Amino acid sequence: MIKSLSKTKSTSKTSSTTSETLTPANYYDRWTDRAYMSPTVFKRFLACEAEALSELQGKWEPNHDMKTLVVGNWIHSYFESKEAHEKFKDEHPDVISKRGPTKGHLKSDFKMADKMIAALNQDEDFKKLYQGDKEVIVTGKIDGYPWKGKVDCLNLKQGYFVDLKTTADIYKGYWNEESREREPFVYAYNYQLQMAVYQELIKQQFGVTCKPYIVAVSKQDPPDKQAIDLPEYRLTNAMKQVLESQQHIQDVIKGEADPIQCGHCAYCRSTKKLDSVVGADDLLID
Repeated sequence: MIKSLSKTKSTSKTSSTTSETLTPANYYDRWTDRAYMSPTVFKRFLACEAEALSELQGKWEPNHDMKTLVVGNWIHSYFESKEAHEKFKDEHPDVISKRGPTKGHLKSDFKMADKMIAALNQDEDFKKLYQGDKEVIVTGKIDGYPWKGKVDCLNLKQGYFVDLKTTADIYKGYWNEESREREPFVYAYNYQLQMAVYQELIKQQFGVTCKPYIVAVSKQDPPDKQAIDLPEYRLTNAMKQVLESQQHIQDVIKGEADPIQCGHCAYCRSTKKLDSVVGADDLLID
């Protein structure tokens, strides 16, 4: 059973689940990841409980691809507002080349990001769809545990929300070892779980059931773009995954269950000991 926290119609970007308020300034602070579960942290636990727990405890700093994160946020900030984009530029002077023939110009990754922005910005259908409140913080409880989310574009009046995603190729297939079939990037990155959680939190906070859409833009030249609808059964299955896995993950976080190691991520490689022997026939993992 999914338990609601509140059903206010207010579009205030605040939360009352803890003594401190979630704001755009502190949303990504580590304490908020300990106070609230989020789709991002939840998916980390699904990938490797040991790594996710160590990161949550501040004992492990994964080597995230910061350039990819900054490029993604560059695009998000542009569509949030002119002020947000200018602020992001000021906070990231390293996007400008400081040497060689390109000195004073955007680095290549951000030139590509600007092409991606232009591909969307010149599309009238996108501009009609991407209407509503931007970067809205939502909170609620799922089966008794507090969750948080940050919605790229929320249109309560028309009952939908939009999440921007960048990807190498919108139509590229990814191999799913469990199902033994290729799947699109949306499912490969479990974005349906993020959309299902956001849908639930929006419903709890504002009392409106909103339809989720993903707008994907590719890193190809010229960029491709596509609005994507998620089948209802995918959202239902994603919420089932949350409900089925959440208690164990919370037990791991509270120290009441041992975290399971995936055995292959950076954290597991860094802590690995030669305490076993594996047959050569068992070396392939996918």
